[in-house]
Amino acid sequence: MKTALVTGVSGQDGTYLAELLLSKGYRVVGTTRDAAGVAARLPVDLAGKIELLSWDLMDQQQLVEILTYFKPAEIYNCAAYSSGAGMYDDPVGIGEINGLAVGRILEVVRNVDPGIRICQASSSELFGHVSSSPQSEETAFCPRSPYGAAKLYAHSMINIYRNHFGLFACSAILFNHESPRRGLGFVTRKITHTAAQIKLGLAKELNLGNLEARRDWGFAGDTVNAMWLMLQAARAGAYIVATGETHTVREFCELAFGYLGLDYRDYVREDVAPVRLEEPVSLVGDNAKIKRDLSWEPRVSFADMVKIMVDADLHLLGANT
Repeated sequence: MKTALVTGVSGQDGTYLAELLLSKGYRVVGTTRDAAGVAARLPVDLAGKIELLSWDLMDQQQLVEILTYFKPAEIYNCAAYSSGAGMYDDPVGIGEINGLAVGRILEVVRNVDPGIRICQASSSELFGHVSSSPQSEETAFCPRSPYGAAKLYAHSMINIYRNHFGLFACSAILFNHESPRRGLGFVTRKITHTAAQIKLGLAKELNLGNLEARRDWGFAGDTVNAMWLMLQAARAGAYIVATGETHTVREFCELAFGYLGLDYRDYVREDVAPVRLEEPVSLVGDNAKIKRDLSWEPRVSFADMVKIMVDADLHLLGANT
């Protein structure tokens, strides 16, 4: 039985990844900042099925002990400060966790067991200010936030340890990916949660920023499957993980409210000032490489993803009322 170590296991990607690995017969060890506090909040499918550890990403020696004891064949690094509205908060902390911690993981693997395969959850925020669209693995990076800059350091270290030290280290350049497990601070979950609240008479309106903002939105379950496929390949590399299509916040609202038999225009209020500056060109991923090399493609459509999220929020709110 293979053992996989999933850092940040309590987050959206970590929980979907743990479920996927369990379904494939792995022993799953998950790290988080507070294992005792997280255990009760894990999805039902994971309760008692994964081994939870508390790990401070700044503690390199503790990671040596974890790898020596559990001997994982694969590591999936999903631990990170959040993106979204939080990507400008605490720049130094973001640099430590999203950047330097990846260097620590790589160095420990190199010294403890260089045969361990590593997948780093990278980000489309690497691109930042781009002049061309869609973005591929060859597009130049120009991050515009502390979050993006830290992720670029991590991405660069993955490349260095793969090319110079020979580690099987992959970088999954993840474009936006959503699910019912997305935090309420993200616009997608804010839309589905509030739409469900309005349907149930628990809210009256939804205030959003720029409704014309576009994103390449995929489903988190598809995203983690791409990460798993990277570590099963014959060669390590960097891959764009994206749907290759964009949708506006307005389209997201139309689908979410429409699924509930509501007209979003009756409830959604657009704030004058957007939450963040929009990209001069569209951020949309060119997924040709991962389709060709790993036979990956998204299985859940944009519309189906929105419906899954709305259904989950209806269930959540209904159970709590």
